Amino acid sequence: MKTEHATPSEWLPFLSGGGQMGAMMRAHDWSTSPLGHPRNWPQALRTTVGLMLNSKFPMFVAWGPDLGFLYNDTYANILGDKHPAALGSRFHDIWREIWDDIHPLIVRALKGEATYQDRMPLRMNRHGYDEDTWFRFSYSLVRDEDGDVAGMYCACVEMTGEVMAERYREEENQRLMTLFEQAPGIIAVLRGPDHVFELTNRSYLQLIGQRELIGKPAREAIPEVAGQGFFELLDQVYTSGETFVGHAVPLRVQREADGPLEERFIDFVYQPIRGPKGDVEGIFVEGSDVTVRKRVEDELRAANRQKDQFLAMLAHELRNPLAPITTAAQLLQRGNMDPQRMRHASDIIARQAEHMTSLVNDLLDVSRVTRGLATIEKDELDVADIVHGAVEQVRPLLDARRHVLRQETAIEALHVRGDRTRLVQVVSNILNNAAKYTPPGGQLVLRTRRDGDEAVISVCDNGQGIDPQVLPYIFDLFTQAERTPDRSQGGLGIGLALVKSLVALHGGRVAATSPGLNQGSEFSIRLPVLQDAPAPAAEQDGAHPATGPVRVLVVDDNADAAQMLATLLEAHGHAVSVEYDGTAGYARALRERPEVMLLDIGLPDLDGHELARRLRATPETANAVLVALTGYGQSDDRDRAREAGFDRHLVKPADLSELLRILAQVRDPAAR
Repeated sequence: MKTEHATPSEWLPFLSGGGQMGAMMRAHDWSTSPLGHPRNWPQALRTTVGLMLNSKFPMFVAWGPDLGFLYNDTYANILGDKHPAALGSRFHDIWREIWDDIHPLIVRALKGEATYQDRMPLRMNRHGYDEDTWFRFSYSLVRDEDGDVAGMYCACVEMTGEVMAERYREEENQRLMTLFEQAPGIIAVLRGPDHVFELTNRSYLQLIGQRELIGKPAREAIPEVAGQGFFELLDQVYTSGETFVGHAVPLRVQREADGPLEERFIDFVYQPIRGPKGDVEGIFVEGSDVTVRKRVEDELRAANRQKDQFLAMLAHELRNPLAPITTAAQLLQRGNMDPQRMRHASDIIARQAEHMTSLVNDLLDVSRVTRGLATIEKDELDVADIVHGAVEQVRPLLDARRHVLRQETAIEALHVRGDRTRLVQVVSNILNNAAKYTPPGGQLVLRTRRDGDEAVISVCDNGQGIDPQVLPYIFDLFTQAERTPDRSQGGLGIGLALVKSLVALHGGRVAATSPGLNQGSEFSIRLPVLQDAPAPAAEQDGAHPATGPVRVLVVDDNADAAQMLATLLEAHGHAVSVEYDGTAGYARALRERPEVMLLDIGLPDLDGHELARRLRATPETANAVLVALTGYGQSDDRDRAREAGFDRHLVKPADLSELLRILAQVRDPAAR
């Protein structure tokens, strides 16, 4: 005999074929449900439940005053852990956590107003934790047999997965757009045959200037680019479907409203965008603004050309004096020349060697100054004394070219702080240039004046002038004006660069002006003027006459150089001994106790530094004057020589007047 709670399908046909939920309804204990037993359900509810159970669409019915809850198999998945306890329970008890959100909709539905929600957000707790969900659903009323509203009916679809996927896609797209926007390269997407801007990034707008682009055809958005070939390339890529790659292509663009056209250089790719059928629908533009790189490359190429030109000039300038030196030396080797010709040959060798020394010294000076290794004295100097020293140095060249030099001196005394030797070098360099680039018999004017807080030294000539294209670079390293065919001006193109650097070290500045070719030029040097009392007159170059011979020891592994230096000093009345290595030099110093020792640094056995340390440590030679004689003249070379115990440091070939001054100081300390 069947129990009271059994509800066989043959007794209740509307529950048959209802899947799992139909079976559960047939076996359910309805005693505690506000719906009562299914056999007592009104026909309207039976009909609705029968339709619901046989639908694959998630559905539920809420019936009666307490809205008892019935649902089908598909909706059971939406309930989660609330299933199967939700069967027959009150709607409010099942969805308590979202009741405030859905109750107004339920009320509207029960009043006869059907509701529809698309992707309504609901925070549900159906798996033991709160979760965000989204649903598409409609609430509709259900009437009983008397036509009264007895419940509500819902068909729904959970959209949570779709919404989350769309959100992820949106976030991913936003990330991609952020990357697109922040990309250092220029990026743009153009659509259609008119190349309408669809997307651009920040770098693209920085390249062409901030302007409205989106939705505009390229020819309308950037009209100033017309005639530069870019629009034609876009047409070609769109028509042919073939990618185009450009490297360092010049682009003239108006980056500011009403501004001038600016030239930029870009690397870029025009990549066709194809649609589902393979047709070209647009063009993807990607590239980089390489203007800075292009300019650096151009500067490097120009510097390389200047370097090659400089090396060619250097070779020429060194070969020029070598030719007469070699010829004169060959004549002297024959030994059958009369005294007058011998003196003439010797004069040629001395003069050309001095010229080569000047070239090498200029190179060393430029190297030291450009690397920041040059040091200058800070003495108070009279500008008139500086100018006088420079004129003395350049006088032979002025006389040789028959120039007339007029000097216009400031009425008041002008004093500056600096290094006399370096400032004389600066002014003499400017005068030399004026003399070299002015045809024979020219007019030169050397002026000194005060302009505010500056002392101004200017040199004006009526020579060949300076090409306006060269003028902005006249003080750059290795820059030289056009030479005459016979290259008579000579030089390496480093003098004015050295002038600029030395003047800057003194806190001053230098400038050049010229009306143009064959119209002369003017160079001006400006130095901070001192307000203090004039400094004592600077010591003039030139050897002090010695009161007697000085005992000198020369140690140099270059036998020719050692012997010639000894012969030269002996000709000036000094007693000179020669050794060719450090060991022999040390032994001879102990025997003869020379007053002055000229020591080469690069000796084969015992270098000059070690030899100096030993001589200083030996009582018999500790008080001798030690002079380093070397081809190395950098500041660290001088520091090493001083640390080893040397009193002086001279660069080969040594200045004879400086050597004689050192020897004179041994005899006459007042000459120091």
